[in-house]
Amino acid sequence: MSSNVGLSTPRGSGTSGYVQRNLSNLKPRDNFAPYPKDFDLRQHRQRQPDKEILNHDRLREIEVKVFDLRDKLEDEGVDEEEIEMQTEALRKKLTAGSAEGGKSAGRSQLKPHQVHELAAAKIEESEKLRKALGIREDYEEGSHWKKQEERLRDGAEERLKEERS
Repeated sequence: MSSNVGLSTPRGSGTSGYVQRNLSNLKPRDNFAPYPKDFDLRQHRQRQPDKEILNHDRLREIEVKVFDLRDKLEDEGVDEEEIEMQTEALRKKLTAGSAEGGKSAGRSQLKPHQVHELAAAKIEESEKLRKALGIREDYEEGSHWKKQEERLRDGAEERLKEERS
């Protein structure tokens, strides 16, 4: 028994006397805001994929294919030198093919745990859509409303100047 917590004795209580903390009790947060106050923080930012992770996954896929070939050749009983030659040739072929661009897997072919590949595919998809719709690269969301407000403000200022003169 510690810190005077729980039963003084478990005898007759029908329990073991073991005390657990209440995990369903939520403590209030001090500085919690359910949404950001600043407009710049609310703007959508595209998640950028990590190039090193993408490169690592690409090289890993190549090594898996090379290992499959090595395993198949070893099962067939091919000489070790011949296996090395064929695996090196396949490795060079696959690295050259992937360096040129290779295949670009669509988002539907990727698994949910492939976060960086999904981010890269999303960026590519967004870029295609932007080009198809003819949207400029420097387009800022809501810029139309800002221009319209500026025109209205300028028009109101001009009317005030005309009235004063």
